[in-house]
Amino acid sequence: MSGGLAALLDDVSVLARAAAASVDDVAAGAGRASVKAVGVIVDDAAVTPRYVQGFEPDRELPMIKRIAIGSLRNKILVILPVVLLLSEFLDWLLTPILMVGGAYLCFEGAEKLWEAVGPHRYHAQAAAAQDPADEDALVGGAIRTDFILSAEIMVIALNEVTDEPLLARALILIVVALLITVLVYGTVALIVKMDDVGLHLARTGDGVGASLGRGLVRAMPVVLSVLSTVGIAAMLWVGGHILLVGLDDLGFSWPYHQVHHAEEDVHHALGALGGVGGWLTNTLASAVLGLAVGAIVVAVLHRVRGDRT
Repeated sequence: MSGGLAALLDDVSVLARAAAASVDDVAAGAGRASVKAVGVIVDDAAVTPRYVQGFEPDRELPMIKRIAIGSLRNKILVILPVVLLLSEFLDWLLTPILMVGGAYLCFEGAEKLWEAVGPHRYHAQAAAAQDPADEDALVGGAIRTDFILSAEIMVIALNEVTDEPLLARALILIVVALLITVLVYGTVALIVKMDDVGLHLARTGDGVGASLGRGLVRAMPVVLSVLSTVGIAAMLWVGGHILLVGLDDLGFSWPYHQVHHAEEDVHHALGALGGVGGWLTNTLASAVLGLAVGAIVVAVLHRVRGDRT
């Protein structure tokens, strides 16, 4: 009897170690996949704050909560099953889908640059949309935009763990979806409420507290502007890099090889700073490609819209 109990306990111990190893594998895979998608995460965090600008402060957090719930629903109920099925039965489609998403990011980045420097009606339309009666429409629009970015994040994450078993892939992507949603929308909530925190400190504090509050109020417009610029740069860089890697995977390797050779040349030339210089070279080249592709898409769409009007 004692021998049977010892054997049972030994089996339980083996299962416990296996479960612990599986948890470690899922955590490691989720971390690796999340880091790979960081460019799109920055983009997602940079895009969202503009949806709540112009609304009453007490509506900002509820709107962000609704967008976050919609984003998580997109990731887990729609995107996750689709990408898992594709990875299991049509894995060759993942690279083209990833490239379509990359082209969309290039378009978004180029479109925002066009809005900043070209003749357009964006600001008038944006101002008109900041009516509280349009809250549902704006939240719906934010969730639709998030769907594209979330799909990109999930496909990038999946691409990092395609060698894992199906169940492990599913668990890793669920963890990625939860972590990224909390990270992105927690950060967005902090950003959009920071000026309110500063205003409260400026009104109720004294000395250092009041000075800090006034500094936050003055700094937040600059922070939002910088964040918007970073978001545009991230769209172009990430989109261009996805296209570079995708072209290489599909057999058209010349652009990727040229960028890779330039990156290596800079790395060797700069010595101790070679890692940073190589990364900047790759990033700049990816952004230039992203801008070129995005500009073509913007030009075509504007031409089509012009023909229709």
